[in-house]
Amino acid sequence: MSTAAATKIFADRINRIEVSATMAITAAALKLKSEGINLADFGAGEPHFATPRHIKDAAIEAIEKNFTRYTNVAGIPEVRKAIVDRHTADFGTDYTPEECVFTTGGKLALFNAIQVLVDHGDEVILPVPYWVSFKDIIQYAGGKVVYVETEEADNFRVTAAMIEAAITPRTKCIILNTPSNPSGAVVSPEDLEAIVRLAHKNNIFVLLDECYVYLNFNGQIVSGGSFKDCKEHVIVLGSLSKTYAMTGWRAGFALGPKNVIGAMSKLQSQSTSNTASMVQRASIAALTASQECVAEMRADYIKLRDRILEGFKTIPGLTCTVPQGAFYVYPNVSSFFGKGGIKTASDVAARLLSEAHVVVVPGEAFGTKDHIRLSYAVSHDVVDEGVKRMREFFAGLS
Repeated sequence: MSTAAATKIFADRINRIEVSATMAITAAALKLKSEGINLADFGAGEPHFATPRHIKDAAIEAIEKNFTRYTNVAGIPEVRKAIVDRHTADFGTDYTPEECVFTTGGKLALFNAIQVLVDHGDEVILPVPYWVSFKDIIQYAGGKVVYVETEEADNFRVTAAMIEAAITPRTKCIILNTPSNPSGAVVSPEDLEAIVRLAHKNNIFVLLDECYVYLNFNGQIVSGGSFKDCKEHVIVLGSLSKTYAMTGWRAGFALGPKNVIGAMSKLQSQSTSNTASMVQRASIAALTASQECVAEMRADYIKLRDRILEGFKTIPGLTCTVPQGAFYVYPNVSSFFGKGGIKTASDVAARLLSEAHVVVVPGEAFGTKDHIRLSYAVSHDVVDEGVKRMREFFAGLS
């Protein structure tokens, strides 16, 4: 066998993607924890709340009643009805269960949507900073990422004018994540509508990652699916993970035109098939019961945001925009470059982990070079301790 033939093991597509930076940071943190090291962990974006009792009870009841077999690939009718009814009640949309697919987490909904819509050479517009998986999933499908740079001075705002300037004849999709991971930026209702209408006019799909839609701190929660006359070009990608503290349950969904949802379901039938049956029952409980738990979590996230921002003010040289949603802060650490051997945000993240035992994610993973991301979905005590350790670490640089 020739050397070339011997080294050709993997398909080209696997080389277009990288290991998720947040998962890599999580793995490193877990290793240190296993060694008994106490960490202030702001790494993975995961609610610190327990899954509400009524949701857990619904899953337990499903198991005890032996609701543990295969279901329809797209989800049982009851869970899809619960999703569309919740969306209608909250956003005034008019989706039907046939326009909904239940997926094993919101990431799978995104992956399947990109796989069925994006072909080799198709362009996908992506605002920067972006969630780590967007770029890789696009590239895995053979698509070309077209980056739209936002300005930190303007709170990482995404506007319709920015998106319009990036459109070419090869544009197939636009991805919007609002509120944003990692910056917490929110697309204004006016810009959101303008982008959806612009895409509809140009026969372009808008993929709306609304994972954090209920964690909007501006008081006006808006879905891009609300513009019903444009819905043939809108795919809403949703998740129960952040809204109901259900990250490990892997409960996500997509809403969109029947033909796109049908294609996504077909792809799902040849990959994961249905999401775990008892998770579907738990999700029905989450979506149909009182939403008071969501409001309570949102209120605490606002307190945590304000607490960590106040803490940052005690660290000279650290600057940060004010997040309008989600549960992340994205401070600029560029003033520390050149101090103590630090050259990049990745250096800052590595040194914070090894020396201060603070877990953060470097901004390079999200498309910027001057930032680190912290998830403040932690206890108030962890916020205080983490800020204290950061303040001491940065003060010690020379």
